[in-house]
Amino acid sequence: MAAPRTRHRTFFGRLSLPERTFVANALRTETVGGVLLLLAAITALAWANIPALHSSYESVSHFRFGPGALGLDLSAQHWAADGLLAIFFFVAGIELKRELVAGDLRDPRAAALPVVAALCGMAAPAAVYAFTNAAGGGSFAGWAVPTATDIAFALAVLAVIGTSLPSALRAFLLTLAVVDDLFAILIIAVFFTDQLDFAALGGAFAGLAVFWVLLRKGVRGWYIYVPLALVIWGLMYNSGVHATIAGVAMGLMLRCHRREGEERSPGEHLEHLVRPLSAGLAVPLFALFSAGVTVSGGALGNVFTQPETLGVVLGLVVGKTVGIFGGTWLTVRFTRASLSEGLAWGDVFAVASLAGIGFTVSLLIGELAFDGDPGLADQVKAAVLVGSLIAAVCATALLKVRNAKYRALCAEEERDDDMDGIPDVYAEGDPAYHLRMAEILEHKAAEHRRLAALGTAGRGTPAEPGPDGYGPDGYGSPDGQGASAGLGTPARRESAAEPGTASRAGARDESPS
Repeated sequence: MAAPRTRHRTFFGRLSLPERTFVANALRTETVGGVLLLLAAITALAWANIPALHSSYESVSHFRFGPGALGLDLSAQHWAADGLLAIFFFVAGIELKRELVAGDLRDPRAAALPVVAALCGMAAPAAVYAFTNAAGGGSFAGWAVPTATDIAFALAVLAVIGTSLPSALRAFLLTLAVVDDLFAILIIAVFFTDQLDFAALGGAFAGLAVFWVLLRKGVRGWYIYVPLALVIWGLMYNSGVHATIAGVAMGLMLRCHRREGEERSPGEHLEHLVRPLSAGLAVPLFALFSAGVTVSGGALGNVFTQPETLGVVLGLVVGKTVGIFGGTWLTVRFTRASLSEGLAWGDVFAVASLAGIGFTVSLLIGELAFDGDPGLADQVKAAVLVGSLIAAVCATALLKVRNAKYRALCAEEERDDDMDGIPDVYAEGDPAYHLRMAEILEHKAAEHRRLAALGTAGRGTPAEPGPDGYGPDGYGSPDGQGASAGLGTPARRESAAEPGTASRAGARDESPS
């Protein structure tokens, strides 16, 4: 009896059409948000470092407002970190829920790669930070700072350098960032909660229970959910748990699988509405109030001499790259899988280096880790900026080497010769697609025969059609060469489907032989 055949797995293979569409839409919004994030960071640095404007930046950042009786008399910087980022984590919660029930993470075998890569991509930077500070006698409080990846900033870098990653690599980067955000949330909840107010925490859980019941009952109306979400957020903040956890919890409660007759699930609908607010307003405003650190020659020099800041830089640049690449290699090695055709390990290494751009969550964890030492907190923020910049430069250099290959892969993914709005790679198993292509090719063949007849008539030699309607050689060329019509061989006929082939064939027909 023959041994059962094991199915060979391929990582970074072609996505399903719905998943590809979702990833493309999500990354398009994140790319725009990433550019705004980049502009906000530059604005913050300029505002904080121009002597005439520095005092105004400090005044605005520390301006306090909010209902003090509810314990919410916070500075503008605090509102951005605890309030606006709750919107960002709400979207992250929806993304995670969707990945778990309808995306790549629903299949344990497919989920293995991004989960292992994300875990290794967080463990390695933490280990690099710990080793650097153990050797230099620094503080271990910032071990979690270099563990986060900023997907929006990474996509902004791709947009700026003009690199188009194949959809499989983009999906891997997005899924990696979602898993990364999940573990960053757990780190914030577990390691940066000092004191708990159990009454407020109980109230937050009660609010979340009401939120869940309303969702299950199918109750609709923003005027119900928005006030309830604000109450839950306020109670979570006063409980001592970081308030962004409320956003994640509510995002995870939304239904993200589609029912019959639904174009979008409630989770996908809300994500579509809230993601632009998160990427275009919440995160850039957080960057505006968090990235404004004083930068000078001495300050930049200290980044590479202090163990805490050096640990952050090395964690982002070295730890992230080695961790993600190593985790991916181990997963492929031990599952006996292979990379998708057209991709190489150098591509994985380049994406791993791109994941070293840690901005939003890294800045947030830096503030929490060194809350009692504002000076060191600012230095750690500067280290995050420097490390992210170095990672971006390294990723740019690596990705540019393969840019021509990426463009060719993306062009193949986007090719739609039958112009039905669906890329051809997703229609090759559909008989209707082949019938459409046959009709298109027959039309082009007829046009080539017409051009051949005109060219031959111009030279004074009539073209006698063969018994099948082609030339006497059976291909539309009276002299047996077939070149004048561009269809002398089956390969020529197939090439007629390529854009521009007809015009090139026509040019050959009109040229003297």
